[in-house]
Amino acid sequence: MRRISRLTRAAVGVASLALAATACGGTSSDSGDSDGSKEDLGLAIAYDIGGKGDQSFNDAAFAGLTKAKDEFGYKTADVEPTEGETDADKEQRLSSLAKQGYNPVIGVGFAYGPAMEAVAAKYPDTTFGIVDSVVEGDNVASLVFAEEQASYLAGVAAAKTTKTKTVGFVGGVDIPLIHKFEAGYKQGVKDTDPKVKVIPQYLTQTAEEGGFSSPDKGKAAAEGQIEKKADVVYQAAGLSGQGVIEAAAKAKVWAIGVDSDQYQQEALAQYKDYILTSALKDVGGAVYTLAKSVKDDKPLTGTQVFDLKVNGVGLSDSNPKMAEVAGLTDAVAKAKEGITSGSIKVATE
Repeated sequence: MRRISRLTRAAVGVASLALAATACGGTSSDSGDSDGSKEDLGLAIAYDIGGKGDQSFNDAAFAGLTKAKDEFGYKTADVEPTEGETDADKEQRLSSLAKQGYNPVIGVGFAYGPAMEAVAAKYPDTTFGIVDSVVEGDNVASLVFAEEQASYLAGVAAAKTTKTKTVGFVGGVDIPLIHKFEAGYKQGVKDTDPKVKVIPQYLTQTAEEGGFSSPDKGKAAAEGQIEKKADVVYQAAGLSGQGVIEAAAKAKVWAIGVDSDQYQQEALAQYKDYILTSALKDVGGAVYTLAKSVKDDKPLTGTQVFDLKVNGVGLSDSNPKMAEVAGLTDAVAKAKEGITSGSIKVATE
């Protein structure tokens, strides 16, 4: 078993990370990783499906890159995925970044797992990071999150807010990672009010079918749940979640965002009055933390767990209307205390 370390205070809250201007991608020598002649470059990230501009998962990673770039004053790079790409394409992308001299190099999303395992072995002097997956390697940091804990808090908020006693969940792709979101949400709802019904729906069976990158699919799914009387809909669907939020706003019911504080997202400003809260996942904080460890010559490796205790996950409170829902603030605070103390065990499936 590899070491599992819990970062005590390293995570930086997602809500505090501003999404700033596009980072500049540096270039350098094509020399190999170990000859010492390449330029000393900084953090590089390779985006997951949906790319930058998803107002969620990928944008949170970019916020971490921006913070590192501003604080350390070095060159950074952020690279978009291509439609229908293969593991070989991802491997080439990661290899190119490492060869240019970027350090660390982070793959944003579990899909980078096979590619990172192959590339990390070829560049032992480069620190690699992967978000949402565990990859074995002496120079790899696996950045994983307790999504179920944030989702539990979202479930508490939904149960306290619903008037129809029916709430929805829209998952982007039917995979174990998104099952964690659903499991925590359902448990939070049930523990708060057993009479509330949860309607779950997944958009696709595979990522290649567009489950994380199709707002139209998200919108159609949310509309179907709203027709079934759901008046709060929680989405864990990447870029597709924008369609869920649009549908909720159009029907004048509540949406719950994910990963970033979507109430604060400029691209979603026209819908913000209907974004009750967001289940936060501090991808930006994790990205920054790994970059800082490399900058400090103490690169993190192994599995790094970002949970509620270290503010690696949480629930946003940006929308002042949350305070108007009877008992919601106290219920969320009580649930958070229970999770962090261990008296509440949140399921992952």
